[in-house]
Amino acid sequence: MFFDTHAHYDSSWFDSDRDALLTALPQFGLGLILNPGCDLTTSQTAVDLAQRYPHVYAAVGFHPSDIDSFTPGSLDDLRQLACHPKVKAIGEIGLDYYWADYADHDRQKAVLRQQMALAQELDLPVIFHDREAHGDSLSVVKEFPNVRGVFHCYSGSLEDAKTLIQLGWNLSFTGSITYKNAKKAPDVLAWVPEDRFMIETDAPYMLPYPRVKGERRNDSSKLPRIAAKIAEIRGLSEADVARISTENGIRFFGLEDSISSPT
Repeated sequence: MFFDTHAHYDSSWFDSDRDALLTALPQFGLGLILNPGCDLTTSQTAVDLAQRYPHVYAAVGFHPSDIDSFTPGSLDDLRQLACHPKVKAIGEIGLDYYWADYADHDRQKAVLRQQMALAQELDLPVIFHDREAHGDSLSVVKEFPNVRGVFHCYSGSLEDAKTLIQLGWNLSFTGSITYKNAKKAPDVLAWVPEDRFMIETDAPYMLPYPRVKGERRNDSSKLPRIAAKIAEIRGLSEADVARISTENGIRFFGLEDSISSPT
């Protein structure tokens, strides 16, 4: 069984076939999916999808690209959404310094700190987005030693990975590890402790290789391609990667009492 720990089925890319796809995914061995929100609207949609499909769970939060809509009342709105029993994390939150048209860095850090504090208050893990903001991301993480989380689509250095693992955090990897320009991730994947990594598609983005002609959109059925690359790097079987990453995801999101043990 596979666990796609990060997929955006709230995206308009799935408007034409969302129900058919989510209904069919268990037939592809996708036993679990975690859908994070990126603002209040998509967080609500993530909760709605989790309520509709037994194998789907949700996270709620504001992505750094969407914090223009974050208001003084947004934290209370997230707190209310997080009360739903299928909400298992605060996310996707974090810092993104890659795009110049995103909110300024101080604004991003201020909103991030508020959401980290909410995660601490609710005793929920966080799903962390870090793009070209490694130093500030680590600094904020260190300000909240009681918050645990996962750096999704990990793209940092081996040194930063070791720091995060020492702080009790996890790392998650996407289809980007199958790209020719993947340089840091293979070294991190070869090193990361067995109980501290997860896998994800970040659907509809990060379509992995090998690709079928005409493919443009990623979805959870492509997760085995990512698992195959991880298996190659770590010297494991694809089945081992599926089992280990699923067990890690179940433990990280606290799903032990919600589902049957993975097989």
